[in-house]
Amino acid sequence: MSNKNINLGPRETELIMGLEKENKIVFTIQEAKEILEDKGPAVKKVIYRLKNKNRITQIERGKYILSPARAGVEGFWSEHPYKIVPVLMEEYYISYWSALNYWEFTDQLPTITYVACKRSKDPIEVKGQRIKFIKIHNKKFYGYTEERMDEKRFNIATMEKTIIDSLDKPDYAGGIKTVVKGLKSKKDDIDFEKLVELTNKFPNQAVKRRLGYLLDESNLLTLDLERSLLEDFKGYRWLDYTESEDDFEYDKKWGLKVNTTVGEIHG
Repeated sequence: MSNKNINLGPRETELIMGLEKENKIVFTIQEAKEILEDKGPAVKKVIYRLKNKNRITQIERGKYILSPARAGVEGFWSEHPYKIVPVLMEEYYISYWSALNYWEFTDQLPTITYVACKRSKDPIEVKGQRIKFIKIHNKKFYGYTEERMDEKRFNIATMEKTIIDSLDKPDYAGGIKTVVKGLKSKKDDIDFEKLVELTNKFPNQAVKRRLGYLLDESNLLTLDLERSLLEDFKGYRWLDYTESEDDFEYDKKWGLKVNTTVGEIHG
C-alpha cells in the first residue's frame, strides 16, 4: 500500500478524530461540517480525499461510514446494519426475518436486513451487507420499540409485532414454518393477549386467520384467545403463499387453504 493511502492531512485527521470522539461511525455531511466548523466546499474535498484513502465509505448521497483508527492502516471496516438504518431513514423499524433473529425466534441469521417503512426506497448494499426497505401501509406502521446496540439506538418491531408482520409477509420472514417454530420456542416470553390485540388492529385479515390456525395447531390457543380471533370468515386465504399451491386442504374454522402440513410446520 502506498503512503498516500496511509498518511492523512490535518483536516482529514481532524474530521476522523472528531467523529470518533463523538462516536459517530455512521455520519452525514452535515455532521462533518459541524465538526470541521466549515460549511464550504472544503468539507467535500476532505471527504473526497478520505474516500480515496479508504477511510470512509459512501452509503448514499451525503451519508458515510467511517473506518475508525482501530480498523488499521488498511481501513477495512464493516458496521452493523442496525446502526446504519437510522441514518438512512427517520420513519422505520427493523422487522420480518431480521427481528425474528433479534428476538431469538430463530437462530438463522438472514443475509438481508429487512426494514419496514412508510415510503419507497431502493435496497442498498454497504460492504457486502444488504438492506431491503419494505414499504407498508400507514395502518400497519405500529408496534415497534427502541433498542440499543453499542449505545446506538434503533427501532425494531416488538416481539408480538414481529410475529404479525411475518405472518403478513412470510416471504420476508423465511416462511410460516419459521414463525411457528418461534411461537413455540418463545411461548413463555410472548404476551399472547397483546399479540391478539395487535392482530385485531392489523388491516390484513389473513394475519388473524393464520395466527389463529397456528396457535390452534400448536396447542397455544386458549378459549379467550379463540373468542378474540375467531369470526365468520368469508372466503379462503392461503396459509403460506410462499409454499406450493398445488396440494392443500380447506380449513373451514379459520378460512384457510392449508398448503403446509402440521408435520412440516412442527418439524
